[in-house]
Amino acid sequence: MSSNGEGSSKPTVSPTPTSAANGSSPAPQARGGLVPTNNVTTKDGSTVRTRIEPTLPVDDVIRQLCINLKLKDPPSMYALRDENDELVTNDNLRKKIKAKINLKLVSAPALEATEIVEKLILRDAKLGLALTSLRRYIREEQFAEEFLRRDGLAELINIINTTHGNTLAYALTAMQNLMELDRGWNDLDDEFILKIVQILSSKQSLINVCRPATAILKKLVEASPASTLTANLASSSRGPPAPPPDSVYRYGFEVVFEQMRKETRLLETVVERLGSADTTMALYSMMLINSLLANMTDARWDEFTTSLERLNVRKAVIRLMSSHTIEDLTSCILDFQANMMRVTYKEKTTPVEPEIEESHAAILKYIWSSSRISEDTSEVEVWRWRKLGFDSEDLTQEFRQVGLLGLHCLRYFVAKDPDYWAKVVQEQRSRPDERRCPIAKASNEVVDLLSEHWAIYSPGYSTTTTFQPFFLNFLKVHTLATQFFLRMWNESGASKNDFPRLVALTRSQVNVALRRENVRAWHEVEHDFSQCEYRAVRDRQMQELEMEDDIMSKIPMRNLRAKLYKESFDFVRQQRIHCLLDGAWFTNAIPVTSTAHRETVRRPNRPWRFMRLDNGLKYLHYVDATSKFPMKKGLEDLPERIDLSAVNEIATGTCAPYPGTARDIDVPTPGSPVAVSPLSFSLLTTSGTSLADQIAPDQSRWADWTDGLNMLRKDGGHVASKETEMFVQALTEIGLKIKLLDLTGERVDIPSGLATGAPPTSCDFFYSDLSYDPQA
Repeated sequence: MSSNGEGSSKPTVSPTPTSAANGSSPAPQARGGLVPTNNVTTKDGSTVRTRIEPTLPVDDVIRQLCINLKLKDPPSMYALRDENDELVTNDNLRKKIKAKINLKLVSAPALEATEIVEKLILRDAKLGLALTSLRRYIREEQFAEEFLRRDGLAELINIINTTHGNTLAYALTAMQNLMELDRGWNDLDDEFILKIVQILSSKQSLINVCRPATAILKKLVEASPASTLTANLASSSRGPPAPPPDSVYRYGFEVVFEQMRKETRLLETVVERLGSADTTMALYSMMLINSLLANMTDARWDEFTTSLERLNVRKAVIRLMSSHTIEDLTSCILDFQANMMRVTYKEKTTPVEPEIEESHAAILKYIWSSSRISEDTSEVEVWRWRKLGFDSEDLTQEFRQVGLLGLHCLRYFVAKDPDYWAKVVQEQRSRPDERRCPIAKASNEVVDLLSEHWAIYSPGYSTTTTFQPFFLNFLKVHTLATQFFLRMWNESGASKNDFPRLVALTRSQVNVALRRENVRAWHEVEHDFSQCEYRAVRDRQMQELEMEDDIMSKIPMRNLRAKLYKESFDFVRQQRIHCLLDGAWFTNAIPVTSTAHRETVRRPNRPWRFMRLDNGLKYLHYVDATSKFPMKKGLEDLPERIDLSAVNEIATGTCAPYPGTARDIDVPTPGSPVAVSPLSFSLLTTSGTSLADQIAPDQSRWADWTDGLNMLRKDGGHVASKETEMFVQALTEIGLKIKLLDLTGERVDIPSGLATGAPPTSCDFFYSDLSYDPQA
């Protein structure tokens, strides 16, 4: 090998010593063209300009550097890092060499791991520096392997158990970064999980301690055996497999919640932090609640949701919606709404079984006793629930359409004003049977109407793109609407046969009162339900009926719409994910606003990026380029990748194009204010690090990718674009019309118009009487 890169056909590494400040000498020519030149700083502080052939393996580069620099230690004791301390590997060497990034010749990860573990054991004044280095290096596979082999994890856990303040924050951050790897933390015991719970439960914990502690607990919740199943569209597995040996997917909601039950202050403290003036504190608390909601199991579902309701978590989130710091929390609030949609749907589909569930029987007992109906021993017991407006005594059947949600709504309606409930029951019982309003039946109908209004059709993805504070107040809205129903019944002098008419009237008022939910005040909703007059509501409804067929409000049609809505959503979900599998070009961008949870700002080296999802739906592969070019199928031309399991949030409207990097996209002129692109999005980790900052070429591509990436998240996510929301609605309406026309079964050809013949030339004609001829 030639020291100057000439006279040899082999790839070269040729250093020439210079001062650290000097690096402007021209790069020498090598055979086949110009060999890139990089500054390499050695451990003694000297800097050399080095020509490195990009095709060389890193081990060969280090070996030749050691030879040329005449270093006595073997090459295995060294490694290369860039100026940001990122380890140079075979995967990123070519990119760093071509970008002429400054490099450092440092100790190998094995040596660094040994030194850091020794410092963790000593616990001397250098502990803080050791933890600072540890939290940077622990993400690297080579370092993590050596660190774990030397039992460094046990020392790190010991520090977490015995320290506080900034030292604890550094240790927790190092643990959080280790947990971004899918190995090495499979033997964390219940004692460690309880310690993390206790740290979060303490109201004295600092934000820099709560942030990594929240991320750790969130990671443990999501590391369940069920998470080993990839969200593959073609997956046919019927249940979560057992985790393989040494797998980190052995924790999950059950394991974490068992420790949360030992520290009852945790949920209370986390919910209180939603009202914190510190946006970051509120953000991380919101993230933890979302993770727990998205991963809760059926066994603990009732206990956990009951605890959250008792702590008024909905009210806390509604306050956040009107907060001035809402920009940082928008995504998390929409995630919470989506989770509450799933909770509401589960309640609605959970049958009421008083003979089996004691809690159901207790609620029904409370409702009955609050009605203050004296027991009449002369009446047969089977007529008991009919007195409250049910059609039968089979309560499982009576609540079949609305399930446990209907029971909870009726209980809230009673508990809101027990005297009003008892008064209404007694008033209706004093009327003739034909004129009585079936109160309980009316309550269930209102639940069904509200479910229809908020499209609570399936347990999957939420398609709303705006805040829905009225939905989070579901029980209160139900109470207002039920009171409206009863008032309309009285004002119209209705009888039992008028029940469907009153349901239609209430549906009309629900749509009016809950319109523009994200901008209207709550007092306006109360006014619309409590102050409107029957005649005005009826006149408006009649105008609506002139424009809409009444058949659409029938129960079978509502059920059909719910089924088609789910099918439409599944279709859109598949389409969005297939767009990710096809791949697309984006503009690399720079973040414009530095939010409280954004820790790093990435600047693009090249203007264009092509991204494509792998068939396993686990990684987003990409390549950066100076210009767009035709991309082949497959992943061979996409050397870089992003692990989607590390993506916690798809933030939108976060970036602006870097001036001068994209010619076919409007960019601000130098010196002008940088404007956020509405087609931008960022992939953020739990710690707030940005993995990618991109700008889509058009609105359609932006909707495909932001919603597609959200749909791949383990916690479900939310729709980011109006386009997807309207697409699902349009498909539902089209499917409904097709079903009504039965085009698929009868193959009916519907003409667009009727052809008429020419008129008669004169009036000299008559209509003959045709007699029936059986032989004709």
